[in-house]
Amino acid sequence: MKKKIGVKILGTGSYFPEKVLTNLDLEKIVDTSDEWISARTGIKERRVSEKNEPTSELAFRASVEAFKFANILPKQVDMIIVATITPDMFFPSTACFLQRKLNIPSVPAFDLSASCSGFIYGISVAKAFIESGLYKKILLVGADELTKITDWTDRNTCVLFGDGAGAMVLSASHENDDILSVFLGADGSYSNLLFLPAGGTFNPATVDTVNERLHTVKMYGKEVFRVAVPKMVFAAEKALEFSGKKLEDVKLFIPHQANMRIIMAVAKKIGISIDKVFVNIHKTGNVSSATTITALDEAIKSGRLKSGDIVELVAFGGGFTWGASVIRI
Repeated sequence: MKKKIGVKILGTGSYFPEKVLTNLDLEKIVDTSDEWISARTGIKERRVSEKNEPTSELAFRASVEAFKFANILPKQVDMIIVATITPDMFFPSTACFLQRKLNIPSVPAFDLSASCSGFIYGISVAKAFIESGLYKKILLVGADELTKITDWTDRNTCVLFGDGAGAMVLSASHENDDILSVFLGADGSYSNLLFLPAGGTFNPATVDTVNERLHTVKMYGKEVFRVAVPKMVFAAEKALEFSGKKLEDVKLFIPHQANMRIIMAVAKKIGISIDKVFVNIHKTGNVSSATTITALDEAIKSGRLKSGDIVELVAFGGGFTWGASVIRI
């Protein structure tokens, strides 16, 4: 009988731009305050990419770190997946730009768009490709530069976002299966609550769309909060159920770093102790598809996690999309 192919996590990496934008800096450009931002979001600062630093560059830096951790060469991977909603261009894909920077010719490379849930969607796709036997080693990246699609006159949204990238190298294995479960969901009926109005075929770019700031993120925060919490709770519970693990088995719970109030509400409803919840939103802001993987990488590198620990990732984003994954480090 043929042995089932499992998925092993070989390594992770992350990268944030050097430029730091603090709440005090934001006080100078929009009607807000450090106290207001901190109380409502938990964010104190975020990283901002330079004009000549596209998403593919952040993805490249994170990937290099992941390869070092995994102790393999870039040419050893046979697929590249990049989860992003801020691609370098509509086409070619950011994955192709990353492929060129890593000098990995010929392997398939493509982008995946699921907003802030992108990396968890990517885990599901990579897992399926590896378990099918079609590919043996996959580079999965979550990378976004939301500051480049932010309306800096909108005090409700401009305080939330940052830039960053995280990467994971996954490999086929007959001994290990580190991706214990994945659960995904989406509901397009909420697509008018968190979106980027212009630039696509629905509303092509014109002078008017630029002048009206339609190429920046629009969000109805209260409505997003009301849907995000129950959907993240549901996804986390289903992924845990599918994994065959119990809540007490989870060493660390890593939620999407969107808003501290959402994180606290989700943790409370799930019933997990706050000391098991990993939080770094205070220094990163919301980096969309990169939040769960960069937080995971930090948790590993900082010693919060050790080999064999069970971790659950959960995220929610525009679409709406949501997802959760239980993994073994």
